[in-house]
Amino acid sequence: MHDLDRALADIVAIRSQIARDTAFRGLGAATVAATGGIALATAAGQALFLDEGAKHPALFFGIWIAAALIAFALIGIEVMRRTRRLHSGLADAMVWSAIEGFLPAAGAGACLGLVIARFAPEEIWMLPGLWQVMAGLGLFASSRILPRSVQFAGAWYLLAGLAVLAAGAGSHGLSPWTMGLPFVIGQAGLAAIIHRAGGTADGEI
Repeated sequence: MHDLDRALADIVAIRSQIARDTAFRGLGAATVAATGGIALATAAGQALFLDEGAKHPALFFGIWIAAALIAFALIGIEVMRRTRRLHSGLADAMVWSAIEGFLPAAGAGACLGLVIARFAPEEIWMLPGLWQVMAGLGLFASSRILPRSVQFAGAWYLLAGLAVLAAGAGSHGLSPWTMGLPFVIGQAGLAAIIHRAGGTADGEI
């Protein structure tokens, strides 16, 4: 029985290693581009109906968090569908490998938001730039299983986040466009990278 447990553990370890070394094809270009569309719609809506985000930070970030959850849900559904079709027996291991790559950055971004909101609300203007930096770091970490060129998208988010932080240092304002445009451009670029790497359409192999 002890030998059986060891053999099963070895099989799990081998499957996990194969998943880490296999290119992840669970992301579809159209779905990634759609998340950029969500960012564009959110920024445009706030620009029209929420004049000054700095006066309503809870509403400003609440809307963006809702938009992010919708985007994550779209990507999650698509990842599960494509991964089970394209990676078959390795589907679960591939999904967990992808999550492990991006989860530290996503978790750090969520924790930063909670800590700043609770203990330094006067610095909440920094969150858009910090979240963009976290997105860039997450893409850099995920490049081991995604097309290597996603590092260009990661570099965009990193530089855009730093630029947003520098631009907002004087006014401490919250603009829907400094939040939205980097994500619109970044997601469009990421969709193009996935398209060129073979994820031409969400329904194609």
